Amino acid sequence: MKYSTLTLIKRVFEHAKKYWLHISGILLLSVFSAPIALLGPLPLKLLVDNAFGDHLMPQFIRFFFPGGYTFTFNTNIIIVAVLVIVVELLVQLHALANWILVTYTGEKIVLSFKTKLFNQVQRLSLAYHDKIGTADSLYRIQFDSNAIRTLVVSGIAPIISASFTIIGMLYVITLIEWHFTIIAIGVIPILMYLTQVSSTKLKYQWTEVKKQESSAMSVLQETLFALRVVKAFSGENFQEEKFVRKSDRVLKSQIKVAYTSASFDLVIGIILSVATALFIYLGATYVHRERISLGELIVVLAYLVKVFGPLQTLNKHFNNLQSSLVSVERAYKIIDKERDVFETPHSIPINKISGNIVFNNVYFGYEKGTPTLQNISFEVKQGQRVGIMGKTGSGKTSLINLLTRLYEPTDGSIVVDGRDIREYKVSDYRSQFSIVLQEPVLFSTSFEENIAYGKPEAAKKEIVRAAIDAHAHDFISMLPNGYQTEVGERGMQLSGGERQRISIARAFLKNSPILILDEPTSSVDVATESLIMEATNKLMKGKTTFLITHRLETLNECDIIIHLEKGKLVDFIDNNNREVFEQKMLSFRASAI
Repeated sequence: MKYSTLTLIKRVFEHAKKYWLHISGILLLSVFSAPIALLGPLPLKLLVDNAFGDHLMPQFIRFFFPGGYTFTFNTNIIIVAVLVIVVELLVQLHALANWILVTYTGEKIVLSFKTKLFNQVQRLSLAYHDKIGTADSLYRIQFDSNAIRTLVVSGIAPIISASFTIIGMLYVITLIEWHFTIIAIGVIPILMYLTQVSSTKLKYQWTEVKKQESSAMSVLQETLFALRVVKAFSGENFQEEKFVRKSDRVLKSQIKVAYTSASFDLVIGIILSVATALFIYLGATYVHRERISLGELIVVLAYLVKVFGPLQTLNKHFNNLQSSLVSVERAYKIIDKERDVFETPHSIPINKISGNIVFNNVYFGYEKGTPTLQNISFEVKQGQRVGIMGKTGSGKTSLINLLTRLYEPTDGSIVVDGRDIREYKVSDYRSQFSIVLQEPVLFSTSFEENIAYGKPEAAKKEIVRAAIDAHAHDFISMLPNGYQTEVGERGMQLSGGERQRISIARAFLKNSPILILDEPTSSVDVATESLIMEATNKLMKGKTTFLITHRLETLNECDIIIHLEKGKLVDFIDNNNREVFEQKMLSFRASAI
């Protein structure tokens, strides 16, 4: 997916339009910067032509003095000194107002853009994140999004300011001597052409830089996330070498950008130095012939610096903007990414479902042509407990991912309470599930907030009740800050059993009609397993429950057993037929042995 520069700029300003008043203020300040810049060389001209020369004071200064006032040398010096202070004061006040407005507006625009990106990244399917990786999304949110500030605030305003400054100074130079203006204008088309060529080349190179930086960041994230494994296998040196290798590619890409930018700067510098030499030669000749005064030459040369300076600024700015354009393009590629799981315009809101579930000839594959689940059909009634068993890779987790609508079936349908789940509002539908995973997920916040994650509005007594039911209250109460104690990053300071009980407490509090238990006791000791099983048995009451397990003894409590192998439904065993159920259980135990 490619975006033209015009398309990107249009979309960026469309996003920033709610800050139009602030942006207008920045642009207005940019316009004012031109006349303030024009005042800069004025005190120097007055010093040369009026204090040391015999020129009359300009009308705008004589306006402040009585008619016929005689301007002495001392008066002229004082006027020049006062003008220096006034001009500098205007410059600093303008800079202060510009800094405050630019900072505030830039941060607000970046925050809203990051929020938009974060919102989209959360809602993209797991298939996207499994394929691309989370580090790339993190880089685009944290770093690429900042480019919108450059384009809207830091990028456009200086271009407008420089343009007005150039126009104003060319006008003043023309009033002094139009030959100078011809030389200055003759340089502009050459610079525009060089800027266009360099911008095109730099945009391609910046694309490669961003790609390599994102790749290097993925190594950092991967290493820190799996630090225990890295240390356990003494993999520090390997990870370091991997990071250095990726970072070296970033370095080489950055060097290419710097070389290209510096090369064009060198060419532009040579062109401007030749133009400056022509100015000096022509100006000195005109002063010698008394065609212009020395003060006017000094003003022209001062303006020349301020004309060529903005021209160089424009060139560098256009080149720097290529990095921002590449970053914004990367951000919009995520924003424009179609979601694999989406809701129709007429999706149905739901408050609470009963939990009757039907799978109709469901097929699913993470990659085209490689089915993970094939022709899965079964029915589960409200309140039934369903045990899901099968070897690793048989499709157990994929089945649950489809039920919770983290993925969409490739073919077939899943019907809940008489409707295809694609007809429901996604957020409403997913809120009908409570999930306890094999590896519980905790957030870097308090125990209270972790338990209340699925029901943030819950009262304290509800949270405590859920913790009691999950056998988590006792160990939480023993902590110095009780329920306000921070669990630490991903709860890694807690034992596996403690983390699992917090996860179960979260499910108790949410009290959803459908419960999913994914090997909740697989990594705990016997004593903790007993507590967890007691809690989960209580939690399952009255709920349609799906229990993924390798432990055959836990299947005795189930009403239905679903046996998957290689993505196919091998057995669907109903507890109503007790004899068949027990025979199958004996068969499973024998095969397990």
